[in-house]
Amino acid sequence: MRPLVASVDLAALRHNYQLAKQCAPGRKAFAVVKANAYGHGAPAAVECLRDLADGFAVASLEEAEQVRAVDANARLLLLEGCFEASEYAAAAELGLDVAIQGEAQAAALLRTKLERPLNVWLKLDSGMHRLGFCSDALRQCHARLKAAAQVGELNLMSHFACADERGHPLNEAQLEQFVGLLDLDFTHRSFANSAAVLTLSAAHMDWLRPGIMLYGATPFAELSAEALGLKPVMSLTAKIIAIRDVPAGDSVGYGAGWVAPRPSRIATVSCGYADGYPRTAPLGTCVSIRGHRVPLAGRVSMDMLGVDVTDLPDAALGDEVQLWGDQVPIDELAQACGTIGYELLTKVTPRVPRRYIND
Repeated sequence: MRPLVASVDLAALRHNYQLAKQCAPGRKAFAVVKANAYGHGAPAAVECLRDLADGFAVASLEEAEQVRAVDANARLLLLEGCFEASEYAAAAELGLDVAIQGEAQAAALLRTKLERPLNVWLKLDSGMHRLGFCSDALRQCHARLKAAAQVGELNLMSHFACADERGHPLNEAQLEQFVGLLDLDFTHRSFANSAAVLTLSAAHMDWLRPGIMLYGATPFAELSAEALGLKPVMSLTAKIIAIRDVPAGDSVGYGAGWVAPRPSRIATVSCGYADGYPRTAPLGTCVSIRGHRVPLAGRVSMDMLGVDVTDLPDAALGDEVQLWGDQVPIDELAQACGTIGYELLTKVTPRVPRRYIND
């Protein structure tokens, strides 16, 4: 077996969900498990949280079916709603809450005969301008859906564009848009993503929607996961599969972009961009071996990468290498690569086995 594994700490996942709930006492929270639980494995995440989470949120019917296979009774929100009229019957059969984010979705729902009504979440475009109704259109849709036979609960939701930038003026403007609709009769309201859960209490409403914070990464550029009290959930580890001495002046890897500045000792590690480690990782990006940080040497290849272990003379074949985890925070690597932790976690490919610990 190729020595590479993504270890998923289920106790850390539970801790992070509980932290979200502690930020907003008395509120409920949908644990967002879309995109295969941000790369961690949705079935295992749902099983881990099923006795703790108030509900789950996904992006597609296929993802909803995955959750239902594990938990037949959980409240389950379809965040983007249905894309075909026929999907409403499937959503009703699965017992989903469904977002309605535009006139076409609302009209399709009202044309559909359902065996049981759906809990509907009308989505307000409060300023992100991605999905949702403007305020006036939402009021009109609310009036049409309120007494519709296809609708059980009628709820309100929206999504922040800049909650990860504390003090951004759009946050207050979006809140004003949302609060301006609270005169309407809604059963539940939801606005807070991870960043708002952690730092914007005015947006907590009735239901939270924690996503990235569940998996131990920060939504903020200037606040670390550790500072927020979050615990890393995934640790990506490989092993040293070769070690060679490289004379000063010789290059390592594709493109010969890294040249040994001194007689060097280079270790080859069993992880590459086909596993989800970013090819854009710049020279000098660190991994951890035996508790010590050592830098990349050469370009990241499809299945391997090289690191300079000259200053770690005890490094040996078979040593474990942490690509990210408690010793190399995912957000640190993401920042070095000009991206965010969300992208790195969701890009861990299926060929990397997930190992679940601390269940």
